[in-house]
Amino acid sequence: MATRLKVATTSLAGCFGCHMSFLDIDERILQLAEIADFDRSPLTDIKHCSESVDIGLIEGGLCNAENVHTLREFRKSCRILVAVGACAINGGLPAMRNHIKLEDCLNEAYLDGYNTLNPQIPNDVELPLLLNKVHPIHEVVKVDYFLPGCPPSADTFWKFLTDLASGNEPSLPYDLIHYD
Repeated sequence: MATRLKVATTSLAGCFGCHMSFLDIDERILQLAEIADFDRSPLTDIKHCSESVDIGLIEGGLCNAENVHTLREFRKSCRILVAVGACAINGGLPAMRNHIKLEDCLNEAYLDGYNTLNPQIPNDVELPLLLNKVHPIHEVVKVDYFLPGCPPSADTFWKFLTDLASGNEPSLPYDLIHYD
């Protein structure tokens, strides 16, 4: 019997849509479970990666210090790190705030916004420190592959993972990665 793969997933600043799309592989997840074990993932509710993971899928960009810590910890554990979706690759929708000063964003959300009650900017020490800008993950760690889309389709996940599991370089046909 071949060695089983260990796959982990996590999410940073984003909408969790990439994980939802991954789950759209539907019954094929049973085929994946025949050759792979899931480590950190919403499927397992494991909060930290094992010391050694074969494939790490990460969605979302970096908007706070906790995201950076999670990314670095995840990278350290994963032999192959895959940036999944627009937010991980280029910051995605959360990066829309990059054109506005962080102070102005906080003022609009917590002080000056319509229907704001008890205006105050949260400052609890347990809240992660916001970064001035949202960053794609490749600006902080080495990324081995980029899986494009917002989100990538289930078929894209499937093709990518089965290529890797077969020991082949992932090759995505044009119809899986164009969105026009």
